[in-house]
Amino acid sequence: MAQRNRRYTRKGLEVTNPDAAGIDVGGAMHYVAVREDVAEQPVRQFGCVTGQLQQMIEWLHSCGVKVVAMESTGVYWIPVYEMLERAGFEVLLVNARHVKGLPGRKSDVQDCQWLQQLLMYGLLKGAFRPSDAVCGWRSLCRQRARRIKEQARYVQHMQKALVQMNIQLGTVISDVAGVTGQKIVRAIVQGERDPHELAAYRDCRIKASEEEIAASLLGNWRDEHLFELKQALQAYDFCGQLLAECDQEIERVMLGLAEHEGRLDKGPRRSKNRNAPKFDVRQRLYEICGVDLTRIDGIDASTALVVLSEIGADMSRFKTVKHFTSWLGLCPGTKISGGKELGSATKRSANRARQALKLAAAALRSSKSSLGAYYRRMCARMDKGKAVTAAAHKLARYIYTMLTRGQEYVDQGQQYYEERYRERVLRQMTRRAGELGFRLVPAEAGA
Repeated sequence: MAQRNRRYTRKGLEVTNPDAAGIDVGGAMHYVAVREDVAEQPVRQFGCVTGQLQQMIEWLHSCGVKVVAMESTGVYWIPVYEMLERAGFEVLLVNARHVKGLPGRKSDVQDCQWLQQLLMYGLLKGAFRPSDAVCGWRSLCRQRARRIKEQARYVQHMQKALVQMNIQLGTVISDVAGVTGQKIVRAIVQGERDPHELAAYRDCRIKASEEEIAASLLGNWRDEHLFELKQALQAYDFCGQLLAECDQEIERVMLGLAEHEGRLDKGPRRSKNRNAPKFDVRQRLYEICGVDLTRIDGIDASTALVVLSEIGADMSRFKTVKHFTSWLGLCPGTKISGGKELGSATKRSANRARQALKLAAAALRSSKSSLGAYYRRMCARMDKGKAVTAAAHKLARYIYTMLTRGQEYVDQGQQYYEERYRERVLRQMTRRAGELGFRLVPAEAGA
């Protein structure tokens, strides 16, 4: 029998990073702390200009510092991080919630000293940050997403100006920014007021008739609202020009990241997204990672672009697929106290790759693939939000496997998934019946 009372020797904290420093990043001043035995003044403050940051780097070199920890404070940490990384330091960007100090007096000096102590004893972990080239690609994709949001806001301004003139165009067509809506709006800005002439711009795919469109185009045509409509249209066109420039720059950067050769065949037909880039995103992504992520059901070229621009094609920073899905915030939580599970909800996260995967998972509701069958089965077991998270978790696992092993995804189909699920349920029921002293008999044999 194993001994129940064992003696454990509790080891104290060991210094794992003796050459560590902590930086409290601010908008106007940075406070830097090193060990007390390497400098007469272990805590110093430096300004934010480039010359003072160079002085900070020289002082850290003179103190023999090799590892630096800092908090992710707004965007102030970015130039400090980049300059320290170029200077040869190992920089750890830590979450401010993970380094919260003890309650009491708080100051910038104490914050940088606390970071230095935690890092010296190996109690800090750096956040994931891709390579410098992928960071540039990620910034461009985020810039493009902001331009799309701005363009959508100006579409709302156009709708507001039309409604103020009692032009009920939005009640007969679904999208003012579509082909028919844009033709009518531009004709109004150019001076056309006849509702029948405006209704003649109707596209053949519009369900509403020309008479219904003409009836919705009877308004009061006030000058101030027409001026607002004109400026909203100009701003919409300007955002379109900025989007075109973003597409050109993103394609140029992606060509520089290409590591694989080959030409993709024509992929499955997907719905055309109006906000999708105007170049062959699918081919460029294949040249970067060597696999076609759009073969996974629910993931189109735009979703794959967001995910890869956030994480890159190198998955070596994530030891296993569990580490990857945990970083995405798609894993159940483990909140246990006193032997009881207090909660298993996923953590809240603003991760853009996570959001893109959840949108892709929600699009599986009508898919005839095995992923679609899995999503519908999850919806039958739990609420829709949890089902979306579970499907997004499976998509993330497929992406990790494809990027690490270089294997293409092959869908087995909905019928194959349903048969596997049926076999799994039968095995469980047979085992459970045997434990209770019963035996399952097929319906025909029983009859």
